[in-house]
Amino acid sequence: MSIEILMPALSPTMTEGKLARWLKAEGDSIKSGDIIAEIETDKATMEMEAVDEGVLGKILVEEGSEGVSVNQPIGILLEDGEPESVLKESERLPLKSDLNLNVNREEKKRSPKKQIVPSDSIVKTVQMENKSSRIFSSPLARRIAAEAGLDIAKMHGSGPNGRIVKKDVEQAISASTGLESGAQGSRTVQIPNYDQPYKEVPNSSMRKTIARRLVEAKSTIPHFYLTIDCQIGELLKIRKEINGDGEDGYKISVNDFIIKASALALRKVPQANASWTEESVRLYDNVDISIAVSTPEGLITPIVRSAELKSLVEISSEVKDLAKRARDKKLKPDEYQGGGFSISNLGMFGIREFSAVINPPQVCILAVGRGEKRAVVNGDTVAISDMMTCTLSCDHRVVDGAVGAEFLQSFQMYIENPIRMLL
Repeated sequence: MSIEILMPALSPTMTEGKLARWLKAEGDSIKSGDIIAEIETDKATMEMEAVDEGVLGKILVEEGSEGVSVNQPIGILLEDGEPESVLKESERLPLKSDLNLNVNREEKKRSPKKQIVPSDSIVKTVQMENKSSRIFSSPLARRIAAEAGLDIAKMHGSGPNGRIVKKDVEQAISASTGLESGAQGSRTVQIPNYDQPYKEVPNSSMRKTIARRLVEAKSTIPHFYLTIDCQIGELLKIRKEINGDGEDGYKISVNDFIIKASALALRKVPQANASWTEESVRLYDNVDISIAVSTPEGLITPIVRSAELKSLVEISSEVKDLAKRARDKKLKPDEYQGGGFSISNLGMFGIREFSAVINPPQVCILAVGRGEKRAVVNGDTVAISDMMTCTLSCDHRVVDGAVGAEFLQSFQMYIENPIRMLL
């Protein structure tokens, strides 16, 4: 009896994902526990293990397909010796976006419409839609084809599952322009005239999630900001002594000191180590700090768990490992989901100060600028000191001004007296 291979839910919040790569081909034998595919979620690429044994009879969703819903069939597994004739009724499934497009078309057909006289271009588009109801194409591709007077049904799609995309229409337009001049029976192709040339970069699952969460954060969280300047001369001196000549195999960064100082300050001011829910405010027992890491697809925040209990060397080693695996999309869900406080450091890019967006449901994020020499007034004299500006973004529903200021004072004390972090 054939068995459907379903799109797995690889995290508690996953509703859809991208089938990045098949590791088995049709006809390959599969054993329980074999890695059969790589699934890309919004944050990481994870391996999919087979649950049952048999032969991969048919692939229903091609690799590279995005927006594949959890529990959607992606392949068919045959038992050993089962005839392939059972696969005759199976068809490759269109992408979720294509299915939604067909649903939208049906809804438009059922919706009452005003009696209007459409223009010639609209008539051509409607005729094209009716004639090619089974032709999968992007809205932009259909619009460009209609403006150019081309029949999209005659085009070959290069997208997933043969979907016709903008590039295919542009190639058809380029091919058609060679028929314009002088040939009897030829026709003039009107090429769309756009003011600004551009290229489209499809939004990855990760980029879509980042966009959704940023809109949620700025729309629902009442942000306010507190900024403090820290003298880091003593910290730089101790860092140099710790790192020495590098023979011990580790190299502590300024960011490692910032993580440790934040963790110890949160121990002193636990009201900032919290998250918001509609029913209650959650105050966390451990200090789990999320560190913003830049990847080609956007920011991800791997977590240093129980940072208040770890040494600077342990924090340094863990951050390097998490950052590397974050850029390789190899993090496990529990390594980036959760956390009670975030740090975003743009100092290495020369940014002096900035305000970061809170990462919900957390209630604070610390934005760290670059360390630099500045003229500082001490009494009646001016001296040159190594300074660093930090800005705390707070959720006013949980952290009021006094609590935020108390945290920054404690943080500043550890940064300016780094020997206390080593005790």
